[in-house]
Amino acid sequence: MRVGSGVLALAIAGVASIASADVYRYRDRAGALVFTNAPVVQQAVRLKDVPPAPRMFGPRNLAQLLAQPIPSPTPSVYDGLIRDVAERHALDYALVKAVIKAESDFDRMAVSSKGARGLMQLMPATASQHQVQDVFLPRDNIEGGCRHLRMLLDRYGGNLPLAIAAYNAGTRRVEDAGGIPPIPETQEYLARVLRYRLAYLREGKGVQQASRY
Repeated sequence: MRVGSGVLALAIAGVASIASADVYRYRDRAGALVFTNAPVVQQAVRLKDVPPAPRMFGPRNLAQLLAQPIPSPTPSVYDGLIRDVAERHALDYALVKAVIKAESDFDRMAVSSKGARGLMQLMPATASQHQVQDVFLPRDNIEGGCRHLRMLLDRYGGNLPLAIAAYNAGTRRVEDAGGIPPIPETQEYLARVLRYRLAYLREGKGVQQASRY
């Protein structure tokens, strides 16, 4: 089974969408990189005029990763909790579950070599930012991860590939690259999350269809 053309198109569009149309970028007084379609400072530079960053991993490589088989969806003991927290943050249940699958494979006690912890692999700074009390408590961890995903989606105007890339690599790397960073790990992570999400979306459609009979 191969990835649907809609998901593939979404991911490829996400690589370049932040550099399309009349979008400008500039750094504010605090040094933060700002993206806007209505520049208010003279330093704003249209993204179309910014030379592309060198890429070790381009859209073709991402397409190849996305074309790998979509895994069969499997239920987890956290499905109800994921759905509850995702809905409260206006997030796609399939997206949140896909991130958890990619991050920890549903191991609530997972700890990475870089110090990320719990189901959604929150770094200490991220957990503190979102007021997570116990990173190993599933509800607290998913709450913090969903808050972070919501923040990233809002930051990038709902651009799903950019938000997923930033969840893995951080906002600075995404914004310095003007799109998805040329980091093989991030590209592979993005492709995995999108494939998992498609599997969980199909799982949800199957449940809806079954409930009709």
